[in-house]
Amino acid sequence: MTLYAILIAVLYNTLHFTRISIPLAIPTLLGTVISLLLAFKSNQAYDRWWEARTIWGGIVNDSRTLTRQLLTFIDTTYGTEEERAFCERMAKRQIAWCYSLSRSLRKQDAISGLEKYLTEEDFEYIKNYSNVPLALLKLQGSDLRNAYKLGWINEYQQVEIDRTLTRFSDEMGGCERIKNTIFPSTYSVYIHFSLLLFVLLLPFGLIEYFGIVEIPLVIAIASSFFLIEKMAIHLQDPFENKPTDTPTTAISQTIERDIKQMIKASYADDKRNAGGAMIKNNLFYIL
Repeated sequence: MTLYAILIAVLYNTLHFTRISIPLAIPTLLGTVISLLLAFKSNQAYDRWWEARTIWGGIVNDSRTLTRQLLTFIDTTYGTEEERAFCERMAKRQIAWCYSLSRSLRKQDAISGLEKYLTEEDFEYIKNYSNVPLALLKLQGSDLRNAYKLGWINEYQQVEIDRTLTRFSDEMGGCERIKNTIFPSTYSVYIHFSLLLFVLLLPFGLIEYFGIVEIPLVIAIASSFFLIEKMAIHLQDPFENKPTDTPTTAISQTIERDIKQMIKASYADDKRNAGGAMIKNNLFYIL
């Protein structure tokens, strides 16, 4: 655009091609229409980005809910080691699910780094699935069914936890819908060509009124329009591993931190409660 604006200034001022100027109203009207179209496109792109962020906010809440349900529905204070292991396995598998969903949405290796959250058997199982988050949800459902059969939870608790798992499935589907629904290419192409027409006509409308000053004016105006268009292009795809993405990795790290702290705090409470109950029993025996 700098070279183009300089060329028009040279033709007009040096070579005296004065008939190339056009009424300023022509690029003004065209610029007004393009401004409305760019504003609409930017709003639609931001809506996609915000919907993705809202979905991941729901994943944060539901991950905390799942961990809380596991730690409160199952009596880990007086329960067996198998019950404790079950709660910890389900919680860590949820952490793995968040990371795998984040990586799969960005077209990365979805199982990379998950071995530290999963058992060896689970890790081998998910290798057979192209959709790793779906495989992890299936494992969660299978473990939940086994917990009910073993009597660790009752049927009402099973239903509540299963509802939480269903919400994870819905949230995964929402992310995949945003990822796989391409912004209409014809809409973007037509706006881009209209924008090119506007910036090509702009120097001809400014040269008669501003002379050589039209060069920085054209650069500033064209840059503003092109940057707004580029901003909308980046926001419309929130899972492309770009700086403008929905921060799914950072959100997954937050979920990991919260779940691990909940497990650690719960086990500390269990030990304290067990110790208090032992003291009470001893006092009762002495009395």
